[in-house]
Amino acid sequence: MPSRSSPKRRRNTTKPAEAAQGLTRVKAVWISFLGTMTVLGGALLAIDGKPSPRTDGLSLSPLAAATTIGTARGTDPLTQTRVALDKSRWQAIVIHHSGAPKGDAAGIEAEHQSRNFKGLGHHFIIGNGSGMDDGQVHIGYRWLDQQPGAHATGANGDWYNQHGISICLVGDGNRRGFTQAQLQQLQTLVESLRRQLNLPADRVLLHSDVAPGVSDPGKLFPPDLYGQTAPRG
Repeated sequence: MPSRSSPKRRRNTTKPAEAAQGLTRVKAVWISFLGTMTVLGGALLAIDGKPSPRTDGLSLSPLAAATTIGTARGTDPLTQTRVALDKSRWQAIVIHHSGAPKGDAAGIEAEHQSRNFKGLGHHFIIGNGSGMDDGQVHIGYRWLDQQPGAHATGANGDWYNQHGISICLVGDGNRRGFTQAQLQQLQTLVESLRRQLNLPADRVLLHSDVAPGVSDPGKLFPPDLYGQTAPRG
């Protein structure tokens, strides 16, 4: 058998200068990577340290709202809250307008954030076809989690924020009337809440009833629909 010859060792032809350059490139890549991770980590920490706005509500199309709100107890979205319905808390309903001709829950929430609210201040929003579908109902996180609102002003504003359910109609009631779909959904929503919570008619109020001098939901809101003398808290 022929004898196996010993393998020849390969000569290292890399020059010292080229090796140094390779090491320098590797170090540069690692330094760049670590720098990027440090900046990214700092950004994430900064984001995590800020209070996150609460927009995790439930939006119902006009059809879904019309066919589910006020229906059998097992399917009514007003009772399907994430926290058990707190009937002892809710003692009034306060109706608002957004004060702008168009809008949606996210836009109103952003405005409330600019006022240092922790999230959307209303419990419910009803769209007018500009920003939200006409008659669309957004159920806010404050209702789903049975939390106080951030919507009422006036001498008794704190009481109404704690114990009043806020319903906001998208639109400016001082410039244009509300749509028929909005008003119909409003009536369905109000009457369903009244039944669930055993609220008398005089506990359905306009914001202008709660805060005299405030034109909300506006002069074009139908005067015979709702609006009573505000009860004392």
